[in-house]
Amino acid sequence: MKTRNAKGNGSVRQRENGTWEGRCIINGKRRSFYGERQSDVLKAMRAAQKAADDGVFFEPAKVDLAGWLDHWLREYVKPSAKPLTFTTYQSRVETHIKPALGRVKLQQLNATQIQAFYNDLRTEQELSPKTIKNVHGILHKALDQALKLRYIGLNAADACTLPRVEKKEIKPLTEAEIAAFLAAIQEDEPLRDLFTVALFTGMREGEICGLSWDAVNFRDGTITVKQQLCKEKEKGGKHYIATTKNDKARTLTVAPFVMDILFNVQRAQCADHLALGLAWSNEFNLVFTDKTGRYIVPQTALKRFKAAATKIGRPDARFHDLRHTYAVTALQEGDDVKTVQQNLGHATASFTLDVYGHVSEKMKHESAARMQAYFEKIKA
Repeated sequence: MKTRNAKGNGSVRQRENGTWEGRCIINGKRRSFYGERQSDVLKAMRAAQKAADDGVFFEPAKVDLAGWLDHWLREYVKPSAKPLTFTTYQSRVETHIKPALGRVKLQQLNATQIQAFYNDLRTEQELSPKTIKNVHGILHKALDQALKLRYIGLNAADACTLPRVEKKEIKPLTEAEIAAFLAAIQEDEPLRDLFTVALFTGMREGEICGLSWDAVNFRDGTITVKQQLCKEKEKGGKHYIATTKNDKARTLTVAPFVMDILFNVQRAQCADHLALGLAWSNEFNLVFTDKTGRYIVPQTALKRFKAAATKIGRPDARFHDLRHTYAVTALQEGDDVKTVQQNLGHATASFTLDVYGHVSEKMKHESAARMQAYFEKIKA
């Protein structure tokens, strides 16, 4: 097939089976790279050339899994992933994958070894099925990239069986518990407004802590959820602002009383700023801060929420249950599933139904009553 010069040292040609092959000189030896697309081959060649220039090029036949994971994190994950995603991947690799499989040669790694590793995580280290699924996702992605580069012939993680992830039971606050909770946080609770807005908007913990004033539109009565407050994983890590969980902003049209709360928060914040002068510091322009303008970290919000929940007899409640409570309440009060889905930031309405559609007996009874009313109408 036709051969064309690649940029730099080497050439790329399409093979008779439709795949592409690239050849170039790396560290004095001719190397071949294969891929389904010409762009994949060119990318692999450039990456190899760069690795050689940086002194970190390795022979696939000689490199172990630890070496490949380091290379994959550095060259394929870090350039495009969020900082939080990268640190999470790196932590899983260092804590779980490397100690168990790091010394195995990349091309010798097989499904039996990986399956034994997953089983050990479950039985010996007693990790949850969800955590094991997350570890598997990272290892699978790393091996998938090696497969695309033709460093390995197959992804051995494909043949492994994961422990079943049990869906956690959702325990939203009942109507009586909502009333009790709102009463409990009226008693000198500094995060009263934060909790109330979270409860009636369904915002996640990091999203409510990271809500900024430029996202609040008093004229239209809307809040744009576009970011969250996060913390670097390492010990002593700093807090920073990142995009939302799925990288997509969403705009909520909220109840007027929520906007009234935010207006009062802004007025109080302005008074604190005026009183402190240069001592005031709100570096992220956040809505919810302490008296000095400093952000409220999610850990603090959780601690104070647990204290308030304990007062009403729900010590088991999590901050995330405020989000569940909003969703169930909205559905019970007649909001359509599509609206609730969009307000929560779920990818699809079917996911929202899967999570919340089974939790409300009130919805079932109301549906039956509507059908009865319709029957009586057409019968008459």
